[in-house]
Order: sequence, then C-alpha cells, then structure tokens
Amino acid sequence: MHRFIANLTTTTLLTAGLGVTVVASVQADTGHHHGQEHSPTEEMQHEGGHGGHHGHGMLEISDGQPVPLLVVDVFPDRVSGWNLQVQIENWEFAPERVNENSVATEGHAHLYLNGEKLTRLYSEWYYIPSLPPGEHVLTVGLNANRHEALMHNGEPIEASVKVTVPETASAM
Repeated sequence: MHRFIANLTTTTLLTAGLGVTVVASVQADTGHHHGQEHSPTEEMQHEGGHGGHHGHGMLEISDGQPVPLLVVDVFPDRVSGWNLQVQIENWEFAPERVNENSVATEGHAHLYLNGEKLTRLYSEWYYIPSLPPGEHVLTVGLNANRHEALMHNGEPIEASVKVTVPETASAM
C-alpha cells in the first residue's frame, strides 16, 4: 500500500546575483481561503459549517489505485517574477472537463500563497509576477473535475514549496 510520505529537498538558486532559498516538501494538506490566513491543514480542520471545502467535498483514492504524486518547484524568472512548476505522476490536468464527472486520475489544481487561495492551475507551469521580501509558502493541491480535494488515507494530496525572498530582491 502506498503511503504518502513527506520529502524534504533544499535548493539554493543564484540568479541575477540574488540568493533565494527554496525548500520543497511533499505534504498531504489542502484547503480554501476563508478570509483569514490559515495553513491548508488548518483549513481542513476548520470545517466552518460548510465542510472546509466550500461544498466541494473530497474524493478518496481507493486502495489498489495509483496514488498521484506531485513535486512543486519555483524558479526566479530571468526578467521578473517567479515561475512555478508542478510535476505530477499518476494524474493529469484536464481543464476541458472542469465541472464534469469526477474521476481520481484527472482534474485541476488549486494554488495557495501563505494559505490564501490564488487561483486554479490547469497546467504544470504558472507565472507569479512578484513576491514581497520575506518567507512564503506556495502550496498546490490536486482537485477532481468537480473540485473535490483528492485524498489518500484521509490526507489531502498536495505539495508545498517555501520561498525566502531577500530584501534586495523586492523587485522580483
């Protein structure tokens, strides 16, 4: 049986003379923005009378089915901003089937910045125009066609990357 285990990787990027430390971890958390800054795990725990998923619910990956695995990386863009890459196994983006019947092997993703939902993702690359100086966590959670959070062993399937933006990189 697959167990979704956290992996931790640290990479130092030196681009345009700026040092940026990126820490990527595969975790099992997801959530939605409730008007306050919460981690995705806290979002799952605060059901707030609407299931913590704004009515979207959850879709469990059944035993014997391959569990989607994802890795999230972020790279400073050569001109400005950041490029986010999501690499996924055992699952595919299917933007043409959003709001159709859900299956556990396809859908879209939700992108969060410091626990706040930014957008849906329909492909593996996303451009972030800027990040202010400081430490940030970008989280990508997998969702089925009808927006259910994908789960395995009761844990949401997602990955996070920590980005530390130095004061000198505020223009990025």
